[in-house]
Amino acid sequence: MTGAAQTAALAPVRMYLLRQARAEADRIAEEARGTAAAILRQARSAADEAVALASAQGRADAALAAAAERAQGREQARSIVLGAQREAYEELCARVLAAAGGMRDEPGYQALLSQLTTMATRVAGPGATVTVQPDGGVVARSCDVVVDCTLPRLAGVAVDELGDQVRELWTR
Repeated sequence: MTGAAQTAALAPVRMYLLRQARAEADRIAEEARGTAAAILRQARSAADEAVALASAQGRADAALAAAAERAQGREQARSIVLGAQREAYEELCARVLAAAGGMRDEPGYQALLSQLTTMATRVAGPGATVTVQPDGGVVARSCDVVVDCTLPRLAGVAVDELGDQVRELWTR
């Protein structure tokens, strides 16, 4: 058989093999497209999941940051309120102390001084030494006892005795 005859005789086999190869190539290509589509779906799903997770984490982080910011704001506000309350209390003490000091110039001061001397002497006991103080009031001393009835001390006691009523300065 000649080369042309052999080629003609093998033509059906070649055609068969070529069809088989094309069919196999088409099958492999289709399988590759299916695999690629599955990988793409998986990648999109993983990306969507990662975005959702990052978004949730971002919201959680933002919530924590906001909570910390609110807590800091509350603490600053509390500090401001406490500072204002302290200022009001100090102003009250200063006014009461000034008013007590002004009592020395009042007409009834000598009677008050006499009453304070009597009270301090009684508490300090017999033999107590009573000293009139320049800022008003008296101090009585005995061997074991000191009784401070000065106007500044009595003004401080008066403010302390107000107790919870002092809160009305900042709750009105």
